[in-house]
Amino acid sequence: MTEQRSGDPREQLIVALDASDATAALALADRLGDAVLWFKVGLALFTAAGPPVVTALVKRGKRVFLDLKVHDIPNTAAGAVRSAAILGVDFFTLHAEGGPAMLQAARRARDESGRTDLRLLAVTVLTSLHGDEYPGVYRDADVPARVRALAGGAVEAGVDGVVASARDLAALRGNVPSGFLRVTPGIRPAGSPAQDQARVATPEAALRAGATHLVVGRAITAAQDPAAAAREILEEMARAGDEEARSAPGL
Repeated sequence: MTEQRSGDPREQLIVALDASDATAALALADRLGDAVLWFKVGLALFTAAGPPVVTALVKRGKRVFLDLKVHDIPNTAAGAVRSAAILGVDFFTLHAEGGPAMLQAARRARDESGRTDLRLLAVTVLTSLHGDEYPGVYRDADVPARVRALAGGAVEAGVDGVVASARDLAALRGNVPSGFLRVTPGIRPAGSPAQDQARVATPEAALRAGATHLVVGRAITAAQDPAAAAREILEEMARAGDEEARSAPGL
């Protein structure tokens, strides 16, 4: 079942603020302006700048994906979720490999906070992994099965979605409920270098594979004109949506 998407591709595009400090991150957010509604604050920026950078983005009317990939004991994970809820973030990540007890504790903490709009995402297999780094655990051919198993645990724990490579989304078809979020990093426009990502995809390919949200970093943030680069990606996303709508049964 294809995920129903917003008519505005800006609701699906998340720009990764991989700046080294709050000043640079907020300057970039301001430079992007209305072209971008969503920003991801990852571990490096959050370690350098702390909660104030999140608060500053929220005050600017931006939606924040706080990507800390929590992998800890249930009580600690629950505490992190409670803090994220207070900050006003919209998406928050935990590692699916933290297990069902951790994910369930995170979900209960979210529910008890009253922030039912805060979406919890379980990270499956990192896009930087080929699948053969740990031959004693899994090989490349086993990555989709690993993603499917981790996503199944996330569904059972009651969280709201997963973070997965576009190449792994096919493994989730028919295995997650309608409305389950599939946030996809490793997005590169056609012709862009993969850099330190091993499993990448174009915006169009990721959307066609079933992604609900796309995370884009250096293709936008390192561009000479970041706002123009964001608009080009948004246009590609809109075209993909239009083509999918035209190809839908009955049209």
